[in-house]
Amino acid sequence: MEKEYDFSKGKQGPIRSNKGKTRITIYLDDDILDAYRRKSNDAGRGYQTMINEALRQSINKNSTALDAKTLRRILREELRKAGPPRPEATKRQAQTATLRKSPRN
Repeated sequence: MEKEYDFSKGKQGPIRSNKGKTRITIYLDDDILDAYRRKSNDAGRGYQTMINEALRQSINKNSTALDAKTLRRILREELRKAGPPRPEATKRQAQTATLRKSPRN
């Protein structure tokens, strides 16, 4: 070991650069962090990488446009939750349908 070291050409900061990544401080719930640490041990991968992948999937899933089949399914589910149509709504629909079918003078 030397008595003196020359740090005149040294650089501050991380030893290696992570291009495309930024170090941040984030608060996560303890149970979420514990779950990802357990999953990472089982998978043999880093928990931070797994959290990053989950966030990326969330972004990609929400930005995908709905296709017609998915939209119809969602509408059917929501209509089923809303219950049967009210009688006054059914009358209005029947009247509207009758008006559409009647010949115009």
